Amino acid sequence: MAAINYAAEIVKELQRSAALIADAEAGTLADLLLQANRVFVVGAGRSGLMGRAFAMRLMHAGISAYVVGETITPGIDQGDVLIVGTGSGETRSLIPMAQQAKSLGASLVAVTIAPESTIGRLADAVVKLPGSPKAQASGSSASIQPMASLFEQTLLIFYDAVILSLMDRQGQDADRMYGRHANLE
Repeated sequence: MAAINYAAEIVKELQRSAALIADAEAGTLADLLLQANRVFVVGAGRSGLMGRAFAMRLMHAGISAYVVGETITPGIDQGDVLIVGTGSGETRSLIPMAQQAKSLGASLVAVTIAPESTIGRLADAVVKLPGSPKAQASGSSASIQPMASLFEQTLLIFYDAVILSLMDRQGQDADRMYGRHANLE
């Protein structure tokens, strides 16, 4: 199959995947973001890269957002929100972070395939995204893509949709957000 045909199949998968996201769960996340003192985002691997992109857009939207693990990231506290993007909800490096955030009084949001997972059960709010976790993706008919690609792509689309919702709720437009864009480039 030609690369362009693969791209068309990926787009079809993403359309099916996006249609399965619950509006109420996305709305709950947007509400939490608007009420939070600060937002912390974390994920491992490619899910972490999607989280970094989300944190950047949150900053553009005027929300104090941090990526866990960066040298300038402050400590989390009561009134803050930790968003964990994790397909399986069982990523060993993320579970202690989720537990620590909860113990310090922060709200925890899991964006995951598996709401019944360890991180899903710890979370104050769960957004269930469709996709195949890496462990199940080999031989799965859920996606033509390798590993957890469908989840990771859906995660980015979901995060961008939340940004659009926040922009709508705050009466922001792209020009206003662009005013917060990096200007030392």
